[in-house]
Amino acid sequence: MNTTEKYEIADLVIKHAIKCGADQVAVAINDSASRHIEIREQKIDRLQESISNGLNLTLYVEKKYSSHSTNLLKKEELLKFVEGAVAATRYLSEDEFRYLPDAELYYKGGGEDLKTSDLAINSLDAKTKIDLARQAESEIYGTDPRIISITTSYDDSVGSDILVTSNGFKGENTGSYAGISASVSVKGEKGRPSDYWGEYSVFYDKLIKTGVGKTALERTIRKLDPKKISSGKYQMIVDRLVVQNLIGPFISAMFGSSMYQKNSFLIGKVNTKVASEILSIEDDPLMITGWGSRHFDAEGLNAQKRTIVENGILKNYYIGTYYGRKLDLKPTSLNPSNIVFKTGDKDLNGLVKSVSKGVLVTGFNGGNCNGSTGDFSYGIEGFLVEKGEIVHPVNEMNISGNMNDFWNTLAEVGNDPYPYSTYLTPSMLFDKTDFSGL
Repeated sequence: MNTTEKYEIADLVIKHAIKCGADQVAVAINDSASRHIEIREQKIDRLQESISNGLNLTLYVEKKYSSHSTNLLKKEELLKFVEGAVAATRYLSEDEFRYLPDAELYYKGGGEDLKTSDLAINSLDAKTKIDLARQAESEIYGTDPRIISITTSYDDSVGSDILVTSNGFKGENTGSYAGISASVSVKGEKGRPSDYWGEYSVFYDKLIKTGVGKTALERTIRKLDPKKISSGKYQMIVDRLVVQNLIGPFISAMFGSSMYQKNSFLIGKVNTKVASEILSIEDDPLMITGWGSRHFDAEGLNAQKRTIVENGILKNYYIGTYYGRKLDLKPTSLNPSNIVFKTGDKDLNGLVKSVSKGVLVTGFNGGNCNGSTGDFSYGIEGFLVEKGEIVHPVNEMNISGNMNDFWNTLAEVGNDPYPYSTYLTPSMLFDKTDFSGL
């Protein structure tokens, strides 16, 4: 389905919903094509292909709100679907805060090409994709007697979505990715550790296609024969791949929905110090080829680069239209785009070298954070560090604390932002983190 056809369907749905009695309408239509190829024991273990499309309908009828979805996009089926949706909405309770965003806040078009999609991925033949997954496996297959299993994969996806509202918004977002990954488990004297590595890119021709299997095996072998360490306060270095586990609850606490539901430890803290002065975060939706780049959010609000935290001071929340009205706050954005950190001058190895005694955390095993208080406890795995050197793997340990205090212990930020996520997290060094044995 091309863009013109999507807009024609959206216009048809909006006109019919208005005719049926809706006051306002928003229609989103998406389509995507994705592939997954998995190799185990030198054989194709799984090959999946999915081509899908769907329509999401948001209705505002007599101050009542509802949302509906369907993948039946033929005209007759759609018209019947709309009629039923409008009729059902009338049974709901009124909510005076539910109506479309102010049209003045919408993206008006004309923005720069953010280069978020590579349609050429759809033209790749199956053999090329299978060969890439096989290559990742062949890098390590039979190279080490301790290997128990290897699973390598090739994945890709190309998609686009349009949003049209009855008060004048019309826009399209596109996206794609291709990726190669490998998961390895090995047998040791104290367990069977496993680890993973993957390379990803929006554009196929920029995808790193070699070294995936070798890196996954190296990351796994270094975890052999872990030991517990004594409980206590240690300096903690967190690998860039897993920093998102810690920053995620911090960002979630900035959502308008979290604050309205009293499930945020950051309520009322704009322009207040909430972290070490080393921490500065921007939300940058207009980054070229960013994983979260966009000109507008899910409501059509114009995307703008915003400072979230500046030198430890909270500057902005993520406020959508509905909760903005409830909280009497100006809408900013419904959710994050690209989370960008101000970086330091050391990579992960440099941070490790700077630590006299601490723990390098490379993985989290369960745990949770209480959104309303900020209290957290997570199981971790990683490595003991002494005098700037990695001594041995560590397991069966927990870290615990409170987010309000924890982010004020941030001592240093690395220069190595993880490039394959909307959260471009660098490695980080924290002082005096509580570790306890399980």
